[in-house]
Amino acid sequence: MSPVGVYCLLFISVSVCYWVPAGCYANGKVSKACGSMEPHHGASGQTTHSPYRLETNTTTFSPTDRIQVILSGTTYFEGFLLEARDAATHATASTVGTFTLTNPMRTQLLTCNKHQGSAVSHKSDARQTEVVVIWNAPTDAPRQVQFFVTVVAHYNKFWVKLPGPIIYQNGVTPHPPQSDTTPHPVPTTTPSDLPGPFTSEGCGQSKSCLLDPSGCDPKEDPHCFFLSMATEGPGNTSVIFELSGPVEGYIAFALSWDTWMGNDDVYMCVKEGHRVSVRAAFVSGRTHPEDQSQSGLSSVSWRLADGMIQCRFSRPIKLSNQDPARYDLDQEYFLFLANGYAQHGNIWRHSHQPLISTKRKNITGTPEVLRSSRGPIIMKIHGALMLLAWMLTGSVGTFIASFYKPDWPNQTLLGQKVWFQVHRVLMLLTVTLTVVAFCLPFFYRKGWSKHAGVHPYLGCCVLALSLIQPIMAVIRPSPDSHRRYVFNWAHWGVGSLTEIMAVAAMFLGMRQSSLLLPQPWATHVLIGYVMWLASFRIFLLMHKHLYIKKSQESDDTQGILSDQSEHRHWGSFIKSLILAVLALGNAGLLMALLSSIAEI
Repeated sequence: MSPVGVYCLLFISVSVCYWVPAGCYANGKVSKACGSMEPHHGASGQTTHSPYRLETNTTTFSPTDRIQVILSGTTYFEGFLLEARDAATHATASTVGTFTLTNPMRTQLLTCNKHQGSAVSHKSDARQTEVVVIWNAPTDAPRQVQFFVTVVAHYNKFWVKLPGPIIYQNGVTPHPPQSDTTPHPVPTTTPSDLPGPFTSEGCGQSKSCLLDPSGCDPKEDPHCFFLSMATEGPGNTSVIFELSGPVEGYIAFALSWDTWMGNDDVYMCVKEGHRVSVRAAFVSGRTHPEDQSQSGLSSVSWRLADGMIQCRFSRPIKLSNQDPARYDLDQEYFLFLANGYAQHGNIWRHSHQPLISTKRKNITGTPEVLRSSRGPIIMKIHGALMLLAWMLTGSVGTFIASFYKPDWPNQTLLGQKVWFQVHRVLMLLTVTLTVVAFCLPFFYRKGWSKHAGVHPYLGCCVLALSLIQPIMAVIRPSPDSHRRYVFNWAHWGVGSLTEIMAVAAMFLGMRQSSLLLPQPWATHVLIGYVMWLASFRIFLLMHKHLYIKKSQESDDTQGILSDQSEHRHWGSFIKSLILAVLALGNAGLLMALLSSIAEI
């Protein structure tokens, strides 16, 4: 590879790891936003006056009535989400009634809170200024119903949960509407403040604990993620939980039957301004938590201080209402510990892979310190094999083909020159490692990952190019063929492109939520690897240029040829040492990254 190619490799690899692709929901499939009504567009909602208006054709209704609801604006909008809620308790995010569409070409019905047709959204990002739908009052309608709408003017400009008109059942005296400029999806009871931070003292003796990093103490380390549980009360009929972690927005834990997110009993501590809301919820899949409430929770207390969010609450081992979304605590479950951002009390998808216990734990069982990991073992193997393939075997193999053809001219191995046999073995090993590593994420995800960004696409390109190389080598022309130069350039070009894309994929891979290596340390190690390769390539390219020039100048006398032969012998020996140093340096940088993978 030329020096220009080396610098391109460095630039592309370092730059691409900071590229974060964005996405939106132009098709209006926004059911996961039913509770908060907030688009996950990576921006905050507008606080200025909205140019949009929500109206109804009546202020009173009776059960089973059909009410016309009109959303209009003085300017275009690209998306919206419309719901009806009990005006007295709208913060609980429970929708009321169903809708009927008047224009199915532009709008669609959504299922919120397992209630089909309880919300309406756009069907595409086509601009419009008016939407008309029909709201169907249920037979058990509350005394007063209020309509709310989120309107998206364009991707990063939107108004969240705009309050609309309140309609009252016939015979109900209207009350003045209350302002709701800052929506809170779950009412927070007023808890008593915690007297101080939690401590890991007693873990494994009087309480079971889950800690990250292992052995940390939340009393001393503000970056410690901490979960403890212990039975309490007369006859040990309840369990008290303590949850602590760095302030981002929320911290949560879940009880799960397996190591996959879905059908989990979830408990969350969510920052809401200068307060903390403690909630129980249920996660039916890789979706937003459902049915958020404080049902079954008691003795709630919390603390926001020293850069940490902490909460404590108690829950009966068995709940009397037999809610299937709440699990009995005398069973064995895997424990998940997750954290992420929250805005106005609404949680976002956790920022990296949850901490998962390595075995099931009986919540009311013998106290112990649980072992855990944030990196699934199959994804650790994937990362390790890819790093081994492209930081060691592939890298050394390409160096041998680029700079070591003239060396060991009289030595053969199994009928072929030594450089060629070593190059072929290393590159076949690289292809094998790449194929095996490539398949592992599909086994883990059971399909394509929708949240991995550009990394899997780069992986597909690396795999395809890696398979093309040996096919090209098998059908290459003979050395004396006039078409041989075509193969030489194609083989070099495809190999260089594959190496560049592999390095870029490594930069992006270490930022994946399922294998998040410590930052910025891991990125600096990989940048050091790129610089290490670049320095050796530049040095060997200069050596190759000087060697060819000197050979052309001294080919006349026998004495000079004799000196040149001796010089070539020492040059080959020095180059062999350089190759050994290169391989050892690559192996050292590789081991540094493999050790960080093992510690996740």
